[in-house]
Amino acid sequence: MGILSSVTRSDIETFLFEEAELLDSWQLEQWRELFTNECTYVVPNLALPGDTPVDGVLHLIVDDGHHLSERVKRLGKKTAHAEFPHSRCRRLITNVRITERGESQLRASSNFITYRTSQQVTDTYFGQHQYRFVEQEGRLRIIEKRTILDIGSLRPQGRLSIIV
Repeated sequence: MGILSSVTRSDIETFLFEEAELLDSWQLEQWRELFTNECTYVVPNLALPGDTPVDGVLHLIVDDGHHLSERVKRLGKKTAHAEFPHSRCRRLITNVRITERGESQLRASSNFITYRTSQQVTDTYFGQHQYRFVEQEGRLRIIEKRTILDIGSLRPQGRLSIIV
């Protein structure tokens, strides 16, 4: 049996805390390594959070593995004006739950608040992360991450240049 059958809620919680720490410290390449190459990272439309990208609905972010790698590269460059200098972020993760356990995958969810300070303005993003994990090379990896924002609009934030 693989590691998926023995993963506990506490294990998932520790994984998500480590993910948040990598993002908060702008260790984006190490964060990307938490995902499989075949991954998807989705931030749905605020008005239609349950829709999928194939429904034809515009999403805020729909990245496959290649595009997620490109996003990480772009955010690490000085030419990423919205994030240079890098914003300061703190992610709080709570209500971690394993929502489904199968032989080849595990689903989990968590609530989050992300505080982002840039150019003397602090924005707050909050919502739920939904994950699908697989075992790859003997460790837990993210094959799908869906971030559902519970804010009514991107105002006063106005933009989503960070990885929530």
